[in-house]
Amino acid sequence: MEQPYRWVIVGAGGLLGCVAAGSMFSLPVFLRPMSQETGWSVTGISTAMTIGFLAMALGSMAWGSLADRYGPRPVILTGSIALSGSLALASRATLLVEFQLLFGLLVGAATAAIFVPIMACVTGWFETRRALAVSLVSAGMGMAPLTMAPLAAWLVTIHDWRSAMLIVAGTAAALMIPAALLIRRPPAADSAPAAAAVEDMPPQMSVRDAVRSPQFITLMLANFFCCATHSGPIFHTVSYAVTCGIPMVAAVSIYSVEGLAGMFGRIGFGLAGDRMGAQRILVLGLLAQAFAVLAYAMVGQLGGFYAVAALVGFIYAGTMPLYAVIIRENFPMRMMGTIIGGTAMAGSLGMSAGPILGGLIYDRFGTYAPLYVAAWGLGLAATLILATFKPFPAAKQPEPAVA
Repeated sequence: MEQPYRWVIVGAGGLLGCVAAGSMFSLPVFLRPMSQETGWSVTGISTAMTIGFLAMALGSMAWGSLADRYGPRPVILTGSIALSGSLALASRATLLVEFQLLFGLLVGAATAAIFVPIMACVTGWFETRRALAVSLVSAGMGMAPLTMAPLAAWLVTIHDWRSAMLIVAGTAAALMIPAALLIRRPPAADSAPAAAAVEDMPPQMSVRDAVRSPQFITLMLANFFCCATHSGPIFHTVSYAVTCGIPMVAAVSIYSVEGLAGMFGRIGFGLAGDRMGAQRILVLGLLAQAFAVLAYAMVGQLGGFYAVAALVGFIYAGTMPLYAVIIRENFPMRMMGTIIGGTAMAGSLGMSAGPILGGLIYDRFGTYAPLYVAAWGLGLAATLILATFKPFPAAKQPEPAVA
């Protein structure tokens, strides 16, 4: 498990996550240019993101199960090709419903084929420094606001939104397909049956037992409310800043500040999780996240946005990788894709609430403030749920025979 190639997996996973997340989350950058050019409503365009998260939810467990059966590389390669192709098709959409299905349904499903298998793969490559490794992959995903978002913002200032989105699609294909070819099945997946039996918590756990367990259900609920907490602020903060009079390029830089802080948060939370336990750090992080997103309702100037974005980015980005660590500590490696996919499904359902809720709030009231208050309440719910999580009891080892 100390093979040097495991760090190649981390690097490739970080790149794949960065481009996949950046491609999907480029939609907030396109939101206003698309609305102005096509006449589509903010709510209508935001609904494409909601559909995308729902597609991720429906696809996560399925892609994870396929990765358990066939290995992560073919699943991730399929997702990489599908993601770039879907973006290219979405850039040609002429009807709102057509865009919602192409960007939402296809891009969302393809993104799920990246996130779940790579997280499951990385947890299998590491026995030591697992939380740090998973956090580094997640940090790669967190690079999206520093790379793909500014790229999309720059492209949309010199091209129409269709050409800009098509260029993003080509960039995704050029980066993701070669990176997907570097992915390998973790050595732990090929371990002997006896070793696999020792790791089962409890012994001989089946997939059916796992998905029916209180531990799995608790993690799903916690991830749902956690993602519902930050999905609205992530998606709508750029638009919120623009309504406060901040220029588009400066508003996108708020997103970048959040992403930069998130990189430090992922590493910091990963180190803390290895040292003090993933569950303890995650509970504290969820509580801090609830109050951090509420702070957005109290700012209106660029400096205030930067300060809150740094805090929110550090916390929410740091918490997300720890779910995979808790799963690896409680469930057998042979079902990592399925279990991580199940919790990712719940998280995607939570993420689907924010974009459409924020759009409805803005269209109805002309302000985003109630969105941040609602996010605060959801964050408190996530904290209370995860605090009830009880790990599986350690498998009892046989006592040595007495001669």
